[in-house]
Amino acid sequence: MNISKRAQQITQSEIRAMTILCNKVNGINMAQGLCDLKVPDVVQTGAKEAIEMGKNVYTSALGEPYLRAAIGETLTRNYGRKIEAGNVLVSNGATGALYCLATTLFDEGDEIILFEPYYGYHVSTLESLGCKIKYLKTLPPNYEIDFDKLEDAISEKTRAILICNPSNPSGKVFSKEEMSRLAEIVGKNDIYLISDEIYEHFVYDGLAFTSALSLQAIKERVIAISGFSKIFSVTGWRIGYAICDESIISAASEVNDLVYVCPASPLQYGVNQGIKYLPKQYYTDVARDHQQKRDTFISTLNEVGLAADYVKGAYYVLADLSSLPGDDDKEKVLYLLKKTSIASVPARAFFSDPNGINLARFCFSKKEEELEEACRRLRKNL
Repeated sequence: MNISKRAQQITQSEIRAMTILCNKVNGINMAQGLCDLKVPDVVQTGAKEAIEMGKNVYTSALGEPYLRAAIGETLTRNYGRKIEAGNVLVSNGATGALYCLATTLFDEGDEIILFEPYYGYHVSTLESLGCKIKYLKTLPPNYEIDFDKLEDAISEKTRAILICNPSNPSGKVFSKEEMSRLAEIVGKNDIYLISDEIYEHFVYDGLAFTSALSLQAIKERVIAISGFSKIFSVTGWRIGYAICDESIISAASEVNDLVYVCPASPLQYGVNQGIKYLPKQYYTDVARDHQQKRDTFISTLNEVGLAADYVKGAYYVLADLSSLPGDDDKEKVLYLLKKTSIASVPARAFFSDPNGINLARFCFSKKEEELEEACRRLRKNL
């Protein structure tokens, strides 16, 4: 069979590959971003009720009007900018929302700037559309942006800067000052700022989260991407959304219609019930519990010689595997899997040049007993 050049460029992610290997040994999967929270009762019950009510047919390619309105009202309340239902596109997860918006806005050869380490699916999505990616390195522990280099990287072909805030995989939380500086650069160069904010509720150490939606000066140039996979622990439901100017939403809905037709009707109702009835304390508790999990796991990593900094957001940590046998990060994570039955992701998945990278990403959003078992295995075997 003749496979298209486009298909040949798309390869299995390291995250998925390590998950498959982990399943073969019935190990502890700290490779995939599976949030092990209990799905809130009101969310599960809402989806069941929707099926019983007959919400089993096509919905609008824009998403259900009531869910779009609920998302808009919540973001208006949280970030101080009026978001109407017309500014919201509901799609098949945050990944689907990004694909629809990128397809709508970018042509082949357009340049997009990403900060390294990056989230691999962002790269794969843009490359599948023929976009050219410019990478700007950021370094631990704070992953600060060199704004002079950022401005130098912008050319007449640059269409957007794409960030992940809080960051997967680095755990960086962009400060208010950094977001303001990004807004200045975006406005001056008449480009877009795309902000993947799927981990907006996973912020630690009393830090404040600054959404791109709060950047009033460039509100027409901001595209925020988020969803419910993480905060409601429904990664398999694939309910995500994009927020931006209504004229862009209208065009992106046609892509959504072509690729996905519509998001799942009963699942939209389920997450809407979560938005409607879960108290603010629910989100506070999620952040508090994950900070405790962070502290437990990163303390253990450092104890066994896998040096790691305490991340500020999301629920991943990059750990140094230099002390483990192997010639590169892939061999080292395979050794770790064999030795402990714990799966992690080789950091090559998050860097444009894997040479010299001796890091792995671990997801610490696990049930308490599973996290404790992972810590026990690391102490015993390393």
